[in-house]
Amino acid sequence: MSKSLKRVRAALDAAGEPTEIRETALARTAPDAAQAVGCEVDQIAKSIIFRGETSGEAILFLTAGGNRVNAEKAATVAGEPLGKADAALVRAQTGFAIGGVSPLGHLNPIRAFVDPRLLEFDYVWAAAGTPHHVFSIAPGRMVTLTGGQTADFTD
Repeated sequence: MSKSLKRVRAALDAAGEPTEIRETALARTAPDAAQAVGCEVDQIAKSIIFRGETSGEAILFLTAGGNRVNAEKAATVAGEPLGKADAALVRAQTGFAIGGVSPLGHLNPIRAFVDPRLLEFDYVWAAAGTPHHVFSIAPGRMVTLTGGQTADFTD
């Protein structure tokens, strides 16, 4: 088991979330992940990371699989201009590689914003620290555990 996957499992266990982590052939895209677990595309919680241009920190936007983050709206909710987060920043702040960023188990605290569309489901699926692993969680619980704020930042 990879270090990233172990961190996500530990974060879920510490939070009392008895969820199963599923291995998939490939879950790099929301449609691939949805097909792998048999759910709607919007039940996939995509982790989109931007770089705060003022703070220099990574900022996490958890969005429904079928939605796209609107950069202007995202900057407004973040309270600072946003730029592209490179792989080094994502790995340094979260401990995950792009394509496997989990909402939980980050190496360092991260500001998180959550797409309200995710809250319309009983459960959603998110990356579990690798591009090949996902876990399910009640979206309200995900908001609580990430400390995320629900906000409108999609097209």
